[in-house]
Amino acid sequence: MAYFWPLILVVASNSVYHICAKSLPESVDPLASLTVTYLIGSIFSGILYFVTNRGGANLLHEYSQMNWAPYLLGLAVVGLEAGSMHAYKAGWPVSAFQVSSAAAIATILVFIGYLVYHEAITVNKLVGLA
Repeated sequence: MAYFWPLILVVASNSVYHICAKSLPESVDPLASLTVTYLIGSIFSGILYFVTNRGGANLLHEYSQMNWAPYLLGLAVVGLEAGSMHAYKAGWPVSAFQVSSAAAIATILVFIGYLVYHEAITVNKLVGLA
């Protein structure tokens, strides 16, 4: 189960994410919406951190151990979410946008995996991209 629960969490969360992004009122600026989204996300992340790290929780120590990745991830998440919300405002169907973006991302990540992380490009991966 330890192998599959992250996939289940991502699929469930991604489904809710796209429903919410598509349901954003037309009159609301997506970036204004993201300020609320990140406030809720920050509070929830903090609560989960302390609940799952009882006794050994030291958030300042965790911050001191971070490299560049969380900072760039923050910028990437804004791009991901703002892009999705703007795509839905532009009229993309929720199913078509997700499939199109997932296909493009999968293609890019196969080559990033090969070039950066020295992962093999297998026949299964190439067939999956087709």
